[in-house]
Amino acid sequence: MTTSRGRLGAIGALLGLALATLAGCGSDAQSAPEPTPVPGAATNGRMTIGIAFDEPGIGVKDGDTYTGFDVETAKYVAKALGVPEENITWVEATGAKREELLASGGADMIVSTYTINDERKQKVDFAGPYYVAGQDIMVAADNTDITGKESLDGKTVCTATGSTPERRLREETKAEVVTFDTYSECAEALRDGRVEAVSTDNVILLGLIQESGDEFKLVGAPFSEEPYGIGLKLGADDLRSFINDVLEQSFEDGSWAAAYEATVGQVDENTPEPPAVDRY
Repeated sequence: MTTSRGRLGAIGALLGLALATLAGCGSDAQSAPEPTPVPGAATNGRMTIGIAFDEPGIGVKDGDTYTGFDVETAKYVAKALGVPEENITWVEATGAKREELLASGGADMIVSTYTINDERKQKVDFAGPYYVAGQDIMVAADNTDITGKESLDGKTVCTATGSTPERRLREETKAEVVTFDTYSECAEALRDGRVEAVSTDNVILLGLIQESGDEFKLVGAPFSEEPYGIGLKLGADDLRSFINDVLEQSFEDGSWAAAYEATVGQVDENTPEPPAVDRY
């Protein structure tokens, strides 16, 4: 059976040769972009990648420093595409703006707790998944009224605008849904009493709980599966296939587990098994 590393090498060599041949046919060598492993992956060895800026453990911007599991995943993939960390431009990709960033060219790829689902596949391509989360609920540490999805009816619950959790709350509960662009705004609303709960993926909530100094707690009753994918512009078949190979390599060589343990693993002591990528 061909290994992921072997497939990566073969794909990179063949596509690199094709790009080099095309570049040689041009009359202006100085204006030709540097070859990359996959067409459309980068321009002149640079990429723009969309991440969350305010999700502890996942994606955080602190001055000129970017940290989190999604950030580490993005850097690993970019390196395989020939783009060093210093050539990455990071942009904020909130729930409602991710498709727009990809369609407009504002980002080459999105690595921002981006749940793969059939509706989104009509607008973007996904590599992965690289992680599977579950929607859960965060409440104040002394709250005993909310114990799971079934107890959200009539409660004010915050989530991010345009997110999968927002849709699920509206379809599956009778909660009064309040939305903001970011989950840090939801956490602030919970802190000052404007809402009674925050609901999104458990891995995001764990980071917010740690940042709060345990002012909040996780209910611990997940009610969905959220496979996180790397979002790409629709029609990027070669790039999607290449990144899937890269992700499988990270699962095999231990890089994925090391990234998880250094980030999300600081609040989740159980490192999960990586998921199987979807070769749709």
